[in-house]
Amino acid sequence: MQLPGHLRRILSLFAACVAAACVSIPVNGQQGNVTLRVEIQGKVAMKQGKSTNGKPNASDVVVWLKPMVRSAEGSAPDAQTHRKWQLVQHNKSFQPHLLVVPVGTVVDFPNRDPFFHNVFSLFDGKRFDLGLYEAGATSSVRFDRLGVSFLFCNIHPEMSAVVVAVDTDYFGVSDASGDIAILDVPQGKYELHVWYERSLPEDLRALTHVVTVSSSSTNLGLITVPENPSFSPTHKNKYGQDYIPPPTPGYSHP
Repeated sequence: MQLPGHLRRILSLFAACVAAACVSIPVNGQQGNVTLRVEIQGKVAMKQGKSTNGKPNASDVVVWLKPMVRSAEGSAPDAQTHRKWQLVQHNKSFQPHLLVVPVGTVVDFPNRDPFFHNVFSLFDGKRFDLGLYEAGATSSVRFDRLGVSFLFCNIHPEMSAVVVAVDTDYFGVSDASGDIAILDVPQGKYELHVWYERSLPEDLRALTHVVTVSSSSTNLGLITVPENPSFSPTHKNKYGQDYIPPPTPGYSHP
């Protein structure tokens, strides 16, 4: 049955309004950039009450926001998942020292030194051993396990790095002043997590709390991160033994 012309026009107008309304409603809510600041508080600093100028370098603190409720459609695809992630071995160091990635990310380990390297992680997080590989070679690892992976080279004891794999797209790392920016965060409730290499796990767990991101609340304030006074960067080799120094001072290999 064919509808009269005026009814067809009314139905067409109604359909157009519904379509426009659907397009205007974002799946994950309005997005914005979330900011916060962290400060490192050591036990000595707390006792002495150091001024702002006396505070230690506050870089490399990781903060991530885990959504309390996920939409049925899931989170929008993140541009970072298509990014090329690397931990370069150069000048007997990992560059950068800290890398934060979404869980499931593949990280490349190119050797840009003129000698052999080895990369291994035998602790919590992703366990692997890339063995020896020569200058110019690249090995890769998929960080498919949630958590923190501590990386070392079995040849050079001064080399260390950390990969933090998180189950969210919303994370950031502090600069030297302690400032952090987490981009494109939809409005809603999140569980805030903090990680810092020089802190005790129990102190970091105590910093976990729920936050709400809204159009009027995008600054999450200041977070004080306790520093472990007993922290040491020294470590054993992959066999659990001390590193063996070169046999003679004139040893020509690295």
